[in-house]
Amino acid sequence: MKDFITMIERFLRQTTFTSQDDFINNLRFIIPENFNFAYDVMDAWAEEKPDKTALIWTNDNDECIRFSFKDIKEQSDRTAAYFTQLGIGRGDMVMLILKRRYEFWLSMLALHKIGAVAIPATHMLTTHDIVYRNNRAGIKAIVCVGEEYVMRQVKQSLPDSPTVETLVSIGPEQEDGFHNWHDEWASAPAFTRPEQVNANDDTMLMYFTSGTSGKPKMVAHDFLYALGHLTTGVFWHNLTEESIHLTVADTGWGKAVWGKLYGQWFAGAAVFVFDHEKFTADKILRRIEQYRITSFCAPPTVYRFMIHEDFSRYDLSSLRYCCTAGEALNPAVYDKFLQLTGIHLMEGFGQTETTMTLGTMPWTKPKPGSMGLPNPQYDIALIKPDGTPCEDGENGEIVIRVNDENGEGEKPIGLFKEYYRDDELTHRVWHDGYYHTGDVAWRDEDGYYWFVGRIDDVIKSSGYRIGPFEVESALMTHPAVIECAITGVPDDIRGMVVKATVVLKDTWKNRGGEELIKELQNHVKRETAPYKYPRIIEFVDELPKTISGKIRRVEIREKDMHPETTKKND
Repeated sequence: MKDFITMIERFLRQTTFTSQDDFINNLRFIIPENFNFAYDVMDAWAEEKPDKTALIWTNDNDECIRFSFKDIKEQSDRTAAYFTQLGIGRGDMVMLILKRRYEFWLSMLALHKIGAVAIPATHMLTTHDIVYRNNRAGIKAIVCVGEEYVMRQVKQSLPDSPTVETLVSIGPEQEDGFHNWHDEWASAPAFTRPEQVNANDDTMLMYFTSGTSGKPKMVAHDFLYALGHLTTGVFWHNLTEESIHLTVADTGWGKAVWGKLYGQWFAGAAVFVFDHEKFTADKILRRIEQYRITSFCAPPTVYRFMIHEDFSRYDLSSLRYCCTAGEALNPAVYDKFLQLTGIHLMEGFGQTETTMTLGTMPWTKPKPGSMGLPNPQYDIALIKPDGTPCEDGENGEIVIRVNDENGEGEKPIGLFKEYYRDDELTHRVWHDGYYHTGDVAWRDEDGYYWFVGRIDDVIKSSGYRIGPFEVESALMTHPAVIECAITGVPDDIRGMVVKATVVLKDTWKNRGGEELIKELQNHVKRETAPYKYPRIIEFVDELPKTISGKIRRVEIREKDMHPETTKKND
């Protein structure tokens, strides 16, 4: 009998690390030829540990289905055979609008197995959104939830979507023109692995970005993108085969494959999926208690809602490790969660274009509000607008080095291939040997990075450069504020002034007048440098957001370009 090699040993030369220096010096990937996550990881688990739990799926009705690795292999094989029967093959573009239904995981793996390109999308897309995606990507097939709204938008898109040939509904509802997954899937023929599925640089997955400042971009990832997420699940999430991990994310967004697929299954963890219709913190906390979740990851917004619950009502003793990403974490949220649970929130940073590029690993001490330290699978730098490197304490753009000064070098594992069908946009962010993230940060003396904002969000006022996040963090420590966005407003004297658009907690909404405005301004002056305080404060019921939940500061700025709508409070 051959010696057993752990899953991680197949892909890393060293599998455990004790310090950041150890991580930097010894993180080395073993890159197989024609790597395919579905075959090389998932089917390997099915062969070696067939009965181990891979996926736990539950919903609002307390239905629960547990999938072993053997189940996942057999059912993803059947799904691959079914898709092949529908005429889907290598290189074909397939949009998945599947919410948190377990069919998403079967479809993703099945598309990997036949070399087709998966394009996850949110169920909130309108007909216009779907038409745009169909034509930009050349979508051939759409697999969607059988819900009236989603199917109607898909059907309405067809007259303007000439490339779409096949529609599939997974139910519960069905409409004319849609294949019925559950009627047809069961009778699919036996699956035979194609002779040639993919090369490492083939496109495996594409995401449309959420479009905070313009039309969504098509981010194309190759088959090594999945391998790039090994560090996400095994090290950042700190998972093992004994872990039960829950990430709060809709499958239409990149965060789903960050937290609910690749890295978690490299570790052999059980992925927990809560298919809920409407988010509440209470529902999430109840599931953590009921299913003995050991590891949890969510955007800071979720933690903000959670800390307002009465934690004495829940048994969270199973919870061991918690992470957060998607936006910068306000230290006040970190401190409150630590007080309630004794668990340090471990931050991570990345983009749709990358895997985790900066983060707080188990061997590093978290600094609340910091993005963490560079993930050494990327060569991270901070540069000034003129391209020169930043000193510690200086604001600069986060960039990833992809070539040396001679133009030589290989793309880091996990970095995207290109913006599909947009060479101009690709070159705009990928030039002079760097991928330019567009995110501004500064680095402290210990090497930790601190988020300032998007390049477009940085406010230049009276010679000062003010990052919105620091001001937002200061405002969030006031008990009246539940959510806020900081933007710049044109000013004849200062060039720009800081504006805060604030959502108040319900108990404070009747106090949203001049007195509270002065109180919030003085609060910010005490919490950070006085020149950063918001000279304009506007109270609103909600902030403008993308369909992925990110604040659209650009929409606030556009509204404020009309001075007649703006009122100064200073």
